[in-house]
Amino acid sequence: MIRFLALALLLMPAAVSAQDMAITHAEAWPMTGNGKVSDATIIVHDGRIVSVTASGGVPEGTVVIDAGGRMVTPGLMNAATQLGLVETGAADETNDKSSSNTTLGAAFDIQYALNANSVLLPVARADGLTRAVSYPGAAGTAPFMGQAAVIKLVESGDTLDHAQAAMYVQIGSATLSTAGGSRSAQWQLLRNALTEAGRYKPGKPDQPITRLDAEALQKVLGGQLLVILTQRESDIRQAIALARDFKLRVAIMGANEAWRCADALATAKIPVILDPMDNLPISFDQIGARLDNAAILGKAGVPLAFYASGNTIYLSYDAGEAMREVAGMAVANGLPYETALASMTRSPAAIFGINDHYGTLAKDQDADLVIWDGDPLEPGNYPWKVFVQGHEASRETRQTLLRDRYAKPAALPPVYQK
Repeated sequence: MIRFLALALLLMPAAVSAQDMAITHAEAWPMTGNGKVSDATIIVHDGRIVSVTASGGVPEGTVVIDAGGRMVTPGLMNAATQLGLVETGAADETNDKSSSNTTLGAAFDIQYALNANSVLLPVARADGLTRAVSYPGAAGTAPFMGQAAVIKLVESGDTLDHAQAAMYVQIGSATLSTAGGSRSAQWQLLRNALTEAGRYKPGKPDQPITRLDAEALQKVLGGQLLVILTQRESDIRQAIALARDFKLRVAIMGANEAWRCADALATAKIPVILDPMDNLPISFDQIGARLDNAAILGKAGVPLAFYASGNTIYLSYDAGEAMREVAGMAVANGLPYETALASMTRSPAAIFGINDHYGTLAKDQDADLVIWDGDPLEPGNYPWKVFVQGHEASRETRQTLLRDRYAKPAALPPVYQK
């Protein structure tokens, strides 16, 4: 028996410890509110940040990575993706973002379908993304979409960082037909569901809400984040009123017309998750879309987080590169540079409740960091090195393998050679 146990232990895969290292000569952006640190030394131990200091010393025996003046930021976080849920939109068997089961409304939870082997995760990671929100497309009961999760883009192992990070609902023209044809009905259904969840008593017969939905909504009443996907100013103001009336933590996603009520959002301390590239209406809800939406909101003091939609394409594909591009557009249209970086690191971490271990290069944070070959807001620049929880991640993807395979023409058969 002892020999068997010893053999079994030898055959078990060894745990890979995070690399202790020092990154030197970096232009570091710790995102702690104090700007950048030039000629920085970043010390990492056991997968966590120890310090970021200008011209700091390196502990003896530590592996040194010379950044050579390159920019270093925390790993980026996309605040709205469907990574791990959608592989190929045209193949239903690879699409787990939505449920038509009418017994699952608010309770629909995407965490059980997350695919850690998705070929889209290495692509996002190679573009500097180390965390992401993966959110549901729709649930079976309007206006609910379901429960989202925060994922970590590790190379192997469990990708789930924070389950049930937020409840999602959608209000507006996109879902009118499933809620009786009026946005008034959408708001009434949402308010009634919250009210009934507060009154729900287990075991009592003939209640107008299922046990699963009641339990899910009770978490919202207890402080779980409620993300309302909506665009029109009038709906955003209704969301502000809902947060006030039920004392909820609310964030607005989409928010093309949020600039029209920026001060009200700032006063209510409601963050906005937006795509700064949105400037043309694709529905009547978005007539007021404009490129300086992020700049106006940021100036008013509204916390921001970014995503890129591309008519939903970039929710799964190129989720890292596309988000960096839209952040650059926000800066080009008036948003301060550091605010744009914060909207991809510190701010989404705070909104979704993982800022205790991610989002900055502060002491004891996860060593998720990226060394860039240039300004990350320039789409032609890419990561030089990516680290997730102190582990250097490969930047090899299916796409790079295909590129390398076909970049050089195959040698001609001898019969065709001169």
